[in-house]
Amino acid sequence: MADQTLTAPEAIAEDKAFKRSLGLADATMIVAGSMIGSGIFIVSADITRHVGSAGWLIAVWLITGFMTLTAALSYGELSGMFPKAGGQYVYLKEAYNPLIAFLYGWSFFAVIQTGTIAAVGVAFSKFAGYFVPALEMKTENILIDAGWLKIYPAQLVSIALIVLLTYTNTKGVKSGKWIQNVFTTTKLLSLFGLIIAGFIFFKPAVWSANWTDAWSMKEMSADGGVMAVLGTAALGAIAASMVGSIFSSDAWNNVTFIAGEIKNPQRNIGLSLFLGTLIVTIIYVSANLMYTAVLPLNDIAFAAQDRVAVAASNSIFGSIGTYVIAVMIMISTFGCNNGLILAGARVYYTMAQDGLFFRQAATLNRNAVPAWALWVQCLVAAILCLSGRYGDLLDMVSFVVVIFYVLTILGIFILRRKRPDLPRPYKAFGYPVLPAIYILMGITFCLLLIKYKSEYTWPGLIIVLIGIPIYFIALANQKKRTA
Repeated sequence: MADQTLTAPEAIAEDKAFKRSLGLADATMIVAGSMIGSGIFIVSADITRHVGSAGWLIAVWLITGFMTLTAALSYGELSGMFPKAGGQYVYLKEAYNPLIAFLYGWSFFAVIQTGTIAAVGVAFSKFAGYFVPALEMKTENILIDAGWLKIYPAQLVSIALIVLLTYTNTKGVKSGKWIQNVFTTTKLLSLFGLIIAGFIFFKPAVWSANWTDAWSMKEMSADGGVMAVLGTAALGAIAASMVGSIFSSDAWNNVTFIAGEIKNPQRNIGLSLFLGTLIVTIIYVSANLMYTAVLPLNDIAFAAQDRVAVAASNSIFGSIGTYVIAVMIMISTFGCNNGLILAGARVYYTMAQDGLFFRQAATLNRNAVPAWALWVQCLVAAILCLSGRYGDLLDMVSFVVVIFYVLTILGIFILRRKRPDLPRPYKAFGYPVLPAIYILMGITFCLLLIKYKSEYTWPGLIIVLIGIPIYFIALANQKKRTA
């Protein structure tokens, strides 16, 4: 692949059809906005059930934040070398080969991006149910019950939301940028406001109780049972906990997919990755500290429907707190889905340019965006909304997501040896130590899941492996077209 590698100026020239409309602030909003969906409001319940203490709850978020920041700083080097649409797909192709890149792109299309879009869309509808009871996922609200398939109004609203945002993004990157900036700014300010309110209404007795035995790890059960977690089992508990925190911190790399539409991409992508992930990490850790300041640990672990933020908001604001959080999550998920939808289609566009995706996805519309790719992404996300299986799929695919992150960061070492001649306007911070630490942490996370939570691993691997025959079918079709 060395002779096919593009220099940074060549990559920018190849993406000349895109309009470079996004500055540093816009790119940072895409990073932060794509990361913050509904996870931070919910997943701390499951984490607390696994680790059973305030100290380890915060530690899980700090470990995840460290990994995310380290990965983002490492991706800065790759984004400076290859500042073109497709991001991680391009980095994997350049460091390894088209097959590895395709397996990432296939997994991204089949579930990583589309499943996340579906999950975030349904989260929007579920919390809209606080204002419109017909949207609650209750038996009496079922529209169609085919046994294996149950369709609720909330799922249809989710699909309508995805269609609306897809349509808006077909009108040009400026439309998507406006939505992203407004909604991300609003949710950042709202989250900071909630955190500050929590510390204003700080409950000393609750805080003291939560932090008295902060580093004794234990598994909590709904019947009040507590079981100490000792030895290597503690590592398994941390890995299982991190499935939720990693999902909540994922999608930070979406900005790399739209490199073709970012001004001065060699500088702005790396900087936006750092700024966006830093902002979100601070918010996530602060939010969890706030939870431990207003809620007993048991109330965090067993909040109704895992809605920890609702319980915290009720503790701060009273009964109106439920509606405060509902509005915040609706704003958060709306903005998050816009960023996911905007960025994801650029990966399929680049795959199609390589002859490894539907040919129509390789075209841009008159607004200089890959409209066909946007609509096919919309279709798959809508199917996943109806299936109701997106949540299970995303739990299973966290393992695969980390594997691809590890491979991509390992690619920095490979490319330093393989292509030392390529200009690197930005070099990975802390190289080789920090990238190596991420690789070790990522591999450890995956090995621990294999040992202690194998149900989170093999289904995701099956999804990836299905891509191998699809890749060779795509190559055969490509040869037929060019013959």
